Amino acid sequence: MWAVGASGWDYYVPYQENLNAALQELRRAVFEAGDYYWVNGDDWRPEEEREPRPQSLEALWEDELVQEAGTHSILDIFRVVGPDDTPDYNTVEPVTAEEARELLGTDKLTRAHVKDFDVFPRSRWIGRCAVLHDEQGSPQEIHFWGHSGD
Repeated sequence: MWAVGASGWDYYVPYQENLNAALQELRRAVFEAGDYYWVNGDDWRPEEEREPRPQSLEALWEDELVQEAGTHSILDIFRVVGPDDTPDYNTVEPVTAEEARELLGTDKLTRAHVKDFDVFPRSRWIGRCAVLHDEQGSPQEIHFWGHSGD
């Protein structure tokens, strides 16, 4: 899930129409599970200097080292951009139907397409997400993926 330096991450969550709400629920779940890189508690620090994980997302992001190194997880992403927004650091950009048709030949992406998602343009600190459909074309889940870190 994470490593020192740049690292990739990906998650699957049940489908819901509001992509930003899905992102925020995923972020809470990852934070509560402690499934992220905690720079102040890592092995690079002597044991007596390691700090316990923060008790809130706000406290996590108040830490200067976290702001610089990130968490190498979905916690590095704060919001889903809308169709008229320009993706920026700490955002996730949904794959559009047009983009999916142009690059993968369909606007109903499935889990079978995920292996080919490297065709979608992306940058470090900017994630992507795509709605995945079942065999009948109904939305089933949302896939979030990206890279973060130094």
